[in-house]
Amino acid sequence: MIRIGNLPLPPGGDLEQLRKRAARALGVRPGELGELEIVRQSIDARNKNETHYVYTVELSMPREERLVRSAPGRNVTLVERKEYVFPKALRRSSLPPVIVGMGPAGLFAALFLARNGIPSIVLERGKDVDARTADVEKFWAGGALDESSNVQFGEGGAGTFSDGKLTTGTHDPRIGAVLDTLVEAGAPKDVKYSHKPHVGTDVLRGVVKTIREELLSLGCEVRFSHRLDGLMLQGEQLTGIRVAGPAGEYEMACDALILAPGHSARDTFRMLQNAGVPMEKKNFAIGVRIEHDQETVSRQQYGPSFALLPPSDYKLACHLPNGRSAFTFCVCPGGQVVAAASEHGGVVTNGMSLRARDGKNINGGLLVGVGPEDFPGTDVLSGVAFQEQWERAAFRLGGENDRAPAQRVEDFLVRRPSEGPGAILPTYRPGVQWTQMDGCLPQAVTDTLRQALPVLDRKLHGFAAPDGVLTGVETRSSSPVRIVRGEDFQSPIRGLYPCGEGAGYAGGIVSAAVDGIRVAEAVAKG
Repeated sequence: MIRIGNLPLPPGGDLEQLRKRAARALGVRPGELGELEIVRQSIDARNKNETHYVYTVELSMPREERLVRSAPGRNVTLVERKEYVFPKALRRSSLPPVIVGMGPAGLFAALFLARNGIPSIVLERGKDVDARTADVEKFWAGGALDESSNVQFGEGGAGTFSDGKLTTGTHDPRIGAVLDTLVEAGAPKDVKYSHKPHVGTDVLRGVVKTIREELLSLGCEVRFSHRLDGLMLQGEQLTGIRVAGPAGEYEMACDALILAPGHSARDTFRMLQNAGVPMEKKNFAIGVRIEHDQETVSRQQYGPSFALLPPSDYKLACHLPNGRSAFTFCVCPGGQVVAAASEHGGVVTNGMSLRARDGKNINGGLLVGVGPEDFPGTDVLSGVAFQEQWERAAFRLGGENDRAPAQRVEDFLVRRPSEGPGAILPTYRPGVQWTQMDGCLPQAVTDTLRQALPVLDRKLHGFAAPDGVLTGVETRSSSPVRIVRGEDFQSPIRGLYPCGEGAGYAGGIVSAAVDGIRVAEAVAKG
């Protein structure tokens, strides 16, 4: 396989232009090239007057070694593709594995077990994605929150109501298998090669349903509105589980439980604590959502050709003299800030974009890292208590009607309550209460954000624009606990396999899905 990298293409360029540039780099005529496969696409905006795409492509041709040796291009190499292969399944138990949670970790664990002859029983405390979407829309329109069917709980997990980002900092060989699976289920093909791939929440919902249909076709059983309520143990060995379902509580024999509950399953964490399952406190981050005008940010990032390119995002961070760091997280171009609470009496924000990313605003989490030293008390779940404290404060500050507290950036920087919006209108539903954010965040966090905004503005001019909107609070950046597991992916409670973001072993859709596959491999070994 021949790989040709660093192929520039102007905004608006087409595949024929890309073929010509690839042929020139290889030293052949365009008609001699086989089919090109794009393996990477990025945007080079270092010179704002010449912003352009950069591509890497692969192709197969006769006499590849000779062609590569004689190629005039400097970025022409031979590569060997290594496809991921699931190891041979050796599990001999007569009991099906049970998987708790239908986020990326649980879905991919179930899928790769089933594809290799081990169908499972999948328990999801929330509803199917269509019913869940209806419940979420009702809440955003001012209706009551359903604590079992919301942005956090239900088919697809929390990522279903997000931007559907597929970026990851890992280089696991299973990533290709994850992306292939998503594309097969209906995700756009460009997620396999885009530098910053995203599916969009509208498309992701259909992808999730397609994966569920495959699970069912492979013999899996999917039970919605079934919540894990307890573990049955014999010493340190799992023998069964207790489940709360629509018809009441029941018990089920189980010797392999993949626990992928998501980062907001606080009642599950408490149940595990009471059952003696080892867990650890974990660092996470809290802060606000910040909104800007998308066109202004795109123009700043890309220069004059911004309108010919997709809406831009950003990734910013700074370490400050007070010893803390601030950073942007889960940026949603052309998106909206969403109500992501899963418990009555709390306000939680998150960001979401549709595939088109065609909204007027861009939003991102603006967060500050926190750790056990910030949490109240010494309990292993003190991070959960810390999250709950500030979510409830935001609920009170917002008027106790699920409206979120909001403040203009200019007012926040001078500690002045906001009385209304400026040029940028907040997108949060069911609405915001203009106020002062200090009432719903720790002082260490607000102090850090005030120091960080001018610093980040020097990196992206306009980031601290006066009319930027801060909406709070963002508390669910990652799980506040880690459920301990060993190299065999099992808890000290044998037969219990903690998995994914909620268990503390992932940080996004792709890394969670990869962890699900890794745990599936461990279960398949028997």
